[in-house]
Amino acid sequence: MGLNILVTGASGFLGSIVVEELSKNKDYNLISTGRNKNNLEKLSNLSVIKQGFLENTNFTNEITKNIDIIIHSAALSSPWGKYQDFYNSNILATQNLLKSAVKNNVRRFINISTPSIYFDYKDRFNIKEDFLPKKFVNYYAETKYKAEMIVKEFFQKGLIEALSLRPRAIVGKGDTTIMPRLIKAQKSGKLRVIGDGKNILDITSVKNVVYAIDLSIKASSNALGEAYNITNDKPILIWEFIDKAFNKLGLKLNKNSVSFDIMYNIAKVLEELSKFTNREPVLTCYGVGALSKSMTLNIDKAKSLLKYKPIQSNEDALNEFVNWYKENNYL
Repeated sequence: MGLNILVTGASGFLGSIVVEELSKNKDYNLISTGRNKNNLEKLSNLSVIKQGFLENTNFTNEITKNIDIIIHSAALSSPWGKYQDFYNSNILATQNLLKSAVKNNVRRFINISTPSIYFDYKDRFNIKEDFLPKKFVNYYAETKYKAEMIVKEFFQKGLIEALSLRPRAIVGKGDTTIMPRLIKAQKSGKLRVIGDGKNILDITSVKNVVYAIDLSIKASSNALGEAYNITNDKPILIWEFIDKAFNKLGLKLNKNSVSFDIMYNIAKVLEELSKFTNREPVLTCYGVGALSKSMTLNIDKAKSLLKYKPIQSNEDALNEFVNWYKENNYL
């Protein structure tokens, strides 16, 4: 019979790749759900598709029937926006899904969280999962952490098996967030090297995230109830990586550096202006910080309890993105 696996957020970047990769395992019967009907229909040959909104309890009650495992990758993932939108998409949706999962006797809940919860505009190295800043950098980080705590609460009450993954900077085929935002900023003439350009970051291949998810499906009881950092385990000089990506795409990075303070203040002005246009600014304060501050994560816990070891390199992930971007004529 196999496992019935529900993937939320399947019309988005990570969710769609999760469905694509896990569908190769004939022991998995996949059900895909998301907001975007057109994107979901592209997965119709790989899974059962159900379009809807997780804020609707009737919908979550329906899609969790006869499900063994939930992979919850749906989220409002943005450095900018209104709190209520983040609350609805990240907290309320997670809560509804968990309640419905318990009601319908779902066995395991794999929550996709984020290392954005760690960010505080400081260089941080070898961050472990128990670190928290004094204040969350934005509504996305705040609501994702609160959602993660709800998942943990359901587990601690013995209502459902659960764990959370915190993949850092997902890159690869299908990326609609990190690299496209950088390319957009480059084309608008607003992208500059921020600071000395020597900051280092961890990134994560989307295939490595899927691998961590698959390990979580099979994980033993001693691995449950935890949150796990997930990376490629090979920190990079981020501006060298961006430059290499641009070169492969026929773009040229403006290497004239600008101080963090100047770019941060520009981003702050753009964010204020965006309150009137209701459009995400080309540069955000978080984006400036993320591109100028170092952040590396400790993944020892994932290695130990999930038996996680990256299966795709930074270089292969970059090439995969570039080839996909070119093939789809996004340039």
